[in-house]
Amino acid sequence: MVRAAALASGDGARLQAILDSMYFKEIPNFELVAVISPQRDAYAMKRALNAGVPAYVVDPELFPTMTSHSMAIANKLRDMDIELVILAGYDLPLGVVPYQFKNRIIGTCPSLYPAFEDVEGDVCRAVLERGVKVTGATAYFTDGDGRVGNIILQKAVDVLPEDDPDTLRQRVMEEGEWKLLSRAVSLYCAGRLSIHGSRVLIAPEK
Repeated sequence: MVRAAALASGDGARLQAILDSMYFKEIPNFELVAVISPQRDAYAMKRALNAGVPAYVVDPELFPTMTSHSMAIANKLRDMDIELVILAGYDLPLGVVPYQFKNRIIGTCPSLYPAFEDVEGDVCRAVLERGVKVTGATAYFTDGDGRVGNIILQKAVDVLPEDDPDTLRQRVMEEGEWKLLSRAVSLYCAGRLSIHGSRVLIAPEK
């Protein structure tokens, strides 16, 4: 059984995808032990508690630097014997966490990475401004700096003529990020992911 924890900020929409997959038993050998948030009033915390998952707050205002805050999170994860860390809409720097959980942190981004990797802010708005016809989502292992590292999965999402940033963002999340996050976690827990250089290989299902 893989002991996992999710780091979440804000409304926890990506977290809900994992909670739904747990409810429907779509992820084998998986136990979500905790949800950790920097915000006590984040809706992600309510989602966790409603699903019976312990929720913890690690408030950055209680620490002198973001590095010390990330060290506290890393210590919390180690104390709970966490193997896999899931980024479920976490919006703070990961600091030291990626160094202590190398190739064990999975996140998503709302683009077909490395497309739009240099965009700061609203990727979907940038997609529309460039007139792109197809965008999508990427599931990845973080690199040592907490950014997009080795790519696990990608899914294309069409850009529709009537799209605005809000409608496109919602569809990329629902059709792309939610599905990829749960699928990537499932593949990890099934022991089907291996890293060879810059590539993530997916072993056939046994």
